Amino acid sequence: MNRRQFPLMGLLLMLIAGAVQADRIKDMARVDGVRSNQLIGYGLVVGLDGSGDSASFTDQTFRNMMDQFGITIPEGVNPNLANVAAVTVHAELPAFAKPGQEIDITVSSIGNADSLRGGSLLMTPLKGADGQIYAMAQGSLVVGGFGASGADGSRISVNVPSVGRIPNGASIEREVISPFTEGDTITFNLLRSDFTTARRMVDVINDTLGSNMAYAHDATSISVKAPRDPSQRVSFLSILENLEVNPAEDAAKVVINSRTGTIVVGQSVKVSPAAVTHGNLTVTIAENPQAVQPNPFAGGETVITPDTQITITEEPARMFKFGPAVTLNEIVQAVNQVGAAPGDVMAVLEALKQAGALRAELIVI
Repeated sequence: MNRRQFPLMGLLLMLIAGAVQADRIKDMARVDGVRSNQLIGYGLVVGLDGSGDSASFTDQTFRNMMDQFGITIPEGVNPNLANVAAVTVHAELPAFAKPGQEIDITVSSIGNADSLRGGSLLMTPLKGADGQIYAMAQGSLVVGGFGASGADGSRISVNVPSVGRIPNGASIEREVISPFTEGDTITFNLLRSDFTTARRMVDVINDTLGSNMAYAHDATSISVKAPRDPSQRVSFLSILENLEVNPAEDAAKVVINSRTGTIVVGQSVKVSPAAVTHGNLTVTIAENPQAVQPNPFAGGETVITPDTQITITEEPARMFKFGPAVTLNEIVQAVNQVGAAPGDVMAVLEALKQAGALRAELIVI
């Protein structure tokens, strides 16, 4: 293989969307209204090994907590909270979650705590966007990162020790009412909007359940007539989500990562008739300074004389021609024959796009 042909480390040319395969509706769409909700809270982590924070709001929060237990800390007295850290707690409340169930939580320091390793989160209410409390969090943290420091100020850390997780660390206290059982229809929202996919999904549902059972609102939403009884609706949805639909092919795209030299070319990409030249000019500058020594006892000084060698190498320019409706395989073969480097391929694709010969969306990231 020519050593200049698409180096694996510099360029990855992939084929997207090969043979079209049927996907289940549950893998390509989500039911409207069946969604998770974000929760957030503020609390204290205690039991740290001297790695707590010294923020003023941590001291205030600690005083308020002690007041709730009937303990008053006099003003002006510093509690020296080296083992306490103020944290935010966030979690995701799944759809249909019921009171008493448990969810995972993530705990993050918001002060200057060095590490949360070994700490325990005290009871923290988790609120939704509406300000209502939906869960209570508490438990011992699992921290993946760690750090160490020396007396001379040197320090090393692995991952992030100021963030931890508590598996099943929050207990759900309130249920979010879902609109799943409301109305006469169930609406699916495609994960990737496409008019062709929406039409095919409607056809598959109507062929299975009967005509006029499903209709598309647009390229994203498809509604299906459904029974009102919740138990029947669950069985009905179980049938729907396992139906298989052939999704439409992706639009023709070329994605270029300018930092890594990675190029991803979709299967539908084509090139109009075009001719491209490829050449390479290499300029090499080598410095070989020479030291000139004076004769013994001559009283002279050592002198450095420069010796610069400049070499210019120009490889013969090459030209290759794209015929009409060129496919991905032909593009790869043509560029490999020329031996273009990843950077050259990027330039060629961008030039083809500017010339209107590239029948695809060019995305540079």
